[in-house]
Amino acid sequence: MDDGERVRVTTDGRPPRMAEAPVVYIISAILLGSAFVALLWVPSYAKLTPDFEGIPFFYWYSLAWLFINAICQGIAYLLLVVMPRRRRGLRP
Repeated sequence: MDDGERVRVTTDGRPPRMAEAPVVYIISAILLGSAFVALLWVPSYAKLTPDFEGIPFFYWYSLAWLFINAICQGIAYLLLVVMPRRRRGLRP
């Protein structure tokens, strides 16, 4: 590349490993671990109030984390798989 930008490319076409892109892996681990920690920390949501349209907090909190986790997994996939492929010029 002539503009001075350096992109790490693996020879076998795989995403970069932890040693090659540590920040991306740390961000992905935080995103994926957030739902794990939030749902295992039961005292934070084991209550009936506040309720939403008559549904206790416990249920809508769990349901909200279902969607939050899906978004976090999508972002992690983009960071770990799609972005390295685009940098190498491969199709996603």
